[in-house]
Amino acid sequence: MIKNILVPTDFSTQAESALKVAAQIAKKNDAKIYLLHILDLPMHLSDLMSSGATAAPEAIFFMKQTHKKFEEVMGQEYLKGVEIIETVSFEDVLSGIIDSCKKNNVDIIIMGSHGSSGFEELFIGSNAEKVVRTSKQPVLVIKEDCNIFGVNDFVYATNFDNEDKPSLLAAHEFAKSIGAKLHLVWVNTANGFKTTYETEEKMNNMISNLPIDNYSLNIYNDITVEKGILNFAGSLNAGMIGISTHGRKGISHFINGSLGEDVVNHAKRPVLTFKI
Repeated sequence: MIKNILVPTDFSTQAESALKVAAQIAKKNDAKIYLLHILDLPMHLSDLMSSGATAAPEAIFFMKQTHKKFEEVMGQEYLKGVEIIETVSFEDVLSGIIDSCKKNNVDIIIMGSHGSSGFEELFIGSNAEKVVRTSKQPVLVIKEDCNIFGVNDFVYATNFDNEDKPSLLAAHEFAKSIGAKLHLVWVNTANGFKTTYETEEKMNNMISNLPIDNYSLNIYNDITVEKGILNFAGSLNAGMIGISTHGRKGISHFINGSLGEDVVNHAKRPVLTFKI
């Protein structure tokens, strides 16, 4: 059950799209949203604030400007009936998000992304990739406005290893919560080729004792795992993609770099990542 949602914001259009999705989930689960802005102060002011010193006039000015933006955002119609808690951090982006997750017992992070043009803004740049890579909480990355409860098909890429069971179960629960069918997929590539017999045996061994329903098992062949995930999702016109990650290594047999980050960056669809 999702009770505490963290939405980092730089007040961009993409961040607002993430907040709209968070609002949908919050209303369904009677959850709180922690709207977090990292106050990007000059170094000397940031050090003062972090040390607990009295706020300098310049820092007060930045804080007032940030609060004004918060008030504008929280006056939006789509947030009516949702409990929004305003939070500001003077740390770097990653530390601010991690600390907020610990402090507020966050269940999921929902954040915006520009997509294939690269991560360019405060929360849309390398910081977003770092969050996907390091967060212990699931991270849902949103590219544009969408109805999360209008998603009918949720593709989850897995290598069907036992270590991925907790993430797969979490993906199943999320799919169930939004009323979507879960499509489990193994992407077969030349480098990590397995026969259909081997793959199906591994699939069945993993899921035989798992309490999951409303799912399909799929094998998809492609040049790379990333392309396979994106192309398979496209073939189904799936509304969402899920993937677990070890961080930089990606899923254990997916050794072509930071797979989770690449999928998040290039997918047009919402992507939900889980840390193994």
